[in-house]
Amino acid sequence: MNICVVGTGYVGLVTGAVFADLGNDVVCVDNQAEKIDALRAGRMPLYEPGLEEMVARNVADRRLAFTTDLGPAVKRSVIVFLTVGTPSRDDGRTDLSAVEAVARGIAQAMERYTVVVNKSTVPVGTGDFVRDVIARHQRVPVAFDVVSNPEFLREGSAIEDTLRPDRIVIGAPTQQVAMTLLELYAPLERPMIITDVPSAEMIKYASNAFLSTKISFINAIANMCELAGADITQVMKGMGLDPRIGPAFLNAGLGYGGSCFPKDTDSLVQTAASLGYDFALLKTVVEINRERAGHFVEMIEKALGPLDNRVIAVLGLAFKPNTDDIREAKSVEVIRTLLAAGAAVRAYDPVATANARATLPASIVYCDSSYDAATGADGLALVTEWNEFKFLDLERLRSVMRRPVVFDGRNLWEPERMRRLGFEYHSIGRKPVLPA
Repeated sequence: MNICVVGTGYVGLVTGAVFADLGNDVVCVDNQAEKIDALRAGRMPLYEPGLEEMVARNVADRRLAFTTDLGPAVKRSVIVFLTVGTPSRDDGRTDLSAVEAVARGIAQAMERYTVVVNKSTVPVGTGDFVRDVIARHQRVPVAFDVVSNPEFLREGSAIEDTLRPDRIVIGAPTQQVAMTLLELYAPLERPMIITDVPSAEMIKYASNAFLSTKISFINAIANMCELAGADITQVMKGMGLDPRIGPAFLNAGLGYGGSCFPKDTDSLVQTAASLGYDFALLKTVVEINRERAGHFVEMIEKALGPLDNRVIAVLGLAFKPNTDDIREAKSVEVIRTLLAAGAAVRAYDPVATANARATLPASIVYCDSSYDAATGADGLALVTEWNEFKFLDLERLRSVMRRPVVFDGRNLWEPERMRRLGFEYHSIGRKPVLPA
């Protein structure tokens, strides 16, 4: 099947590579010439395990190509996927300007019946908006349909999530249109649900907002555990064994970040308001999440006193492990707050340093290893739970620190072990391990 994918971010590039790997003929389009040149040369614009190899394989087999020219790509394709960015505006609403621009380009290029699939995360009602834009900008009236097919991939495991998704949601105006997508996805042999377009759009936002709610809820409980002397890890286990709740997204820490949860949760609040509904519950979820970085820095200040001229080692810059994405990363909030309090920051991340350099203040010292970052530090703050941090030589880490105080924002290490190794250890929702 001939497919066009517009946008070469996480969603677009992974979608295009996987569909090509399934035997389709795919052209990925982007208006950034430098990104397309890099992809043609085999250089990935993002870090995602397994993606570079999959792209290279399908480019070599001529099933995957890259271009900046939207028109020819649309004309040759049966299905056109929209995977462009939908960032938040200052008021929390979703910016659909890229979606609108692509819809106009599709309309002007379309010469035959085409299925336009919105895979970007967009507010309910966007399907009608895209249909209207295309209808108004067609040079020659051509039949088309607009489908909603939201993605549920996670950065760091995007290929696995695309090949083996929990479910495939297809929001289509008719059963006949849905069959085109069913045929495309059939080789995956995964559960599929067919809905109307607005319901599919709502499924995506409702799913992410619910997961955000679980995260904020457990962080609020962690705050109570700190005050009451309870252990959040035990509370989480007791809750997670209830099949009605489950353990997923029930880990207390610094809150949610990244390119999806903050944006989508804010957008759903604004969409509700535009429909006349005050989504008070979700507003509280957002507020709890905004407090997490500040709460963590307060923990550091309480233990170390004034942070003027204190050296803090920060482990982890990406918003989550196995990605170089620092969009809405808690590291950014934590580091900026530490710097504002007068601290000096030495930071290390396995893959996200380059992106951090482009975003964070120049005063940060970027290090080549966790041990390098911890050398001479008055305290160490773990912000991202990379697997390599779990297996650090903690005795070595302690030996290079000026003062062995650890602030664990992800509850990666066990308090009793940290006590035995001689650390002062502060974590989320658990009693601190204090020096004798």
